[in-house]
Amino acid sequence: MARQPNPTNLEGAYQNCRSLGLRLSRQRKLVLEILWRSGDHLSAREIFEQLNANGRRIGHTSVYQNLESLRAHGVIECLEKAQGRLYGHRSDPHSHLTCLESGSIHDLDIELPAELLNAIEANTGFKIESYSLLLQGRAKSK
Repeated sequence: MARQPNPTNLEGAYQNCRSLGLRLSRQRKLVLEILWRSGDHLSAREIFEQLNANGRRIGHTSVYQNLESLRAHGVIECLEKAQGRLYGHRSDPHSHLTCLESGSIHDLDIELPAELLNAIEANTGFKIESYSLLLQGRAKSK
């Protein structure tokens, strides 16, 4: 399945779904709204709880099924963490920085130097087509 360009807003995410032939049900729209509004990486349970706290009665299974469909079609990302799957609104190739104290995950748009990629290719015998770094750290004290 061809990856769609990452939309820059919620309406772009809706258009992305339409171009992929995904039906934009009320539940699917609400799940996308939560992800875009938070801009964070959330579990299915957190999304379910936010929707129900806002008076949107949607079952946990429906939330999970919509997340998995959006992930499978490349509309959203899914990170496998020790605490389970976390979903984010971005689907383009990018890296992540996890805070070791709070557990928060930050999206990073970084490009590795060509010399480093060339060295990796020379050492491994692989042609690098894409990459995603998983960095961990703590906030620097001022």
